[in-house]
Amino acid sequence: MSDEAIITWGQYQSGELLESWPRRENGELEEPAYLCTRSCNDLSDQLTVNMLKAYGIPSLCMERAEGSLGRVVLGISGYGVEIFVPANLLGDAKALIDDSGSEAAAPDPETEIFN
Repeated sequence: MSDEAIITWGQYQSGELLESWPRRENGELEEPAYLCTRSCNDLSDQLTVNMLKAYGIPSLCMERAEGSLGRVVLGISGYGVEIFVPANLLGDAKALIDDSGSEAAAPDPETEIFN
């Protein structure tokens, strides 16, 4: 068995994702490309997905490890969510998440005040 992730088109999307996903000139679906991993505890996964959708970039989310069980039991995946976008829109998607400030900057130890 391969360690490579198998990406499937989930039925929970009711066909919306499949309809919005871009196609190549030959009619085949564009390949999904990994964009980022987001936490579910603070809804950063949903914020990222909704921002991408607002800019016309469809996204596919996959729970990591046993995250789908956590989503059923707890309502969130404790392992986070991997977000994929069409390969031809990856550059635009990266620019959006970089500009959005959603990536937390590391604190500067010189200016950080510790109590």
